[in-house]
Amino acid sequence: MFHAPHGYQRAPLPTGRESEPAPTTQQARTQVPDAPAEKSTRRDAYFDNAKYLAIVLVAMAHAWEPVMDGSRASRALYLLVYTFHMPAFILISGYFSRSYTGRPDQVRRLLTGIAVPYVVFEVVYSLFRRWAQHAPDQPISLLDPFYLTWFLAALFIWRLTTPLWRVIRWPLPVALAIASLATMTPNIGADLNLQRVLQFLPFFVLGLCLKPEHFQLVRRREVRLLALPLFAGAGIFAYWASPRMNFTWLYRSSSAQELGVPWWTGIVMTLAFFGCAVLLTAGFLAWVPRRSTWFTVLGAGTICGYLLHGLLIKAADYGHVFETYTWLSDPGGEILLTFIAATVVTLLCTPPVRRAVRWVTEPEMAWAFRRDAAKLGPQR
Repeated sequence: MFHAPHGYQRAPLPTGRESEPAPTTQQARTQVPDAPAEKSTRRDAYFDNAKYLAIVLVAMAHAWEPVMDGSRASRALYLLVYTFHMPAFILISGYFSRSYTGRPDQVRRLLTGIAVPYVVFEVVYSLFRRWAQHAPDQPISLLDPFYLTWFLAALFIWRLTTPLWRVIRWPLPVALAIASLATMTPNIGADLNLQRVLQFLPFFVLGLCLKPEHFQLVRRREVRLLALPLFAGAGIFAYWASPRMNFTWLYRSSSAQELGVPWWTGIVMTLAFFGCAVLLTAGFLAWVPRRSTWFTVLGAGTICGYLLHGLLIKAADYGHVFETYTWLSDPGGEILLTFIAATVVTLLCTPPVRRAVRWVTEPEMAWAFRRDAAKLGPQR
């Protein structure tokens, strides 16, 4: 008998930023070598496609989790998808954070685009649980991320540290060392879900280290062909490993000691999962369409799909939908849930929904900032 983990209480998510134009000749003389330019008003279809497809995988995995108990095939598919969908999001977020230097305008976007949605949805999810599950003791704590909001807290921390990773000589080995040390430290605590922040850190740092030519490389025809046997082999391995593995490793929220294994296991699992996630992410990105498609426009609204679909998952959880309709655990029910999850998250990423919730996901908040903020801090 398989036992489904409760990872749907700790979901991933996240979004990248718009693509960046090439710097002008004058800017090129003043910028640090290889530093990316500022955000462009023109979006890159490839990355919008990648973000949309990744958010669909996120939603489908959340839909599978409550019903996959007892199905080895479902657990294997869940293991396969969970190994790379969140690392892919984090890597893309890191890639589009390369230009962050702490300028006033960047800090402003950090506060309005990440901090404000975190605060609002932390309160919304907590109050929703109080009401829907009749839990008046549910705390509202900005230091203890609830459900999906952990990613926003993590992204806020990662982006603040971007200048540090851009100046040290070996950023990725250092990030992997920090992640490994986190797995050996059971007393880190739950504040801001620091275990996850530290254990997922290498994927963000890897994104910071990537350049446009790396994405050109994975989009080559031979890489796409290699991705097919890669995913086939990964699927077979996932089927073998699904009844033998503790899925808590996927969520990066616990130390090795908390999982009842020797401390050194954390180092092995950190490196093993990092390698597997990078390979599968490369295979996923290899098959992302480069041209504009019908879903390209949805890539700009993944933050809406991410934050809002969690309310529906929680509503089904609080309403005991999965316990009441046990047929949802059958193959037909799982297929239906997959279709519903993909459809719902697609609708939540559409421009009308994005415009409707922009006041909280992309607020201007000009009233909250000093008019002379552009004059503060070092100038390029």
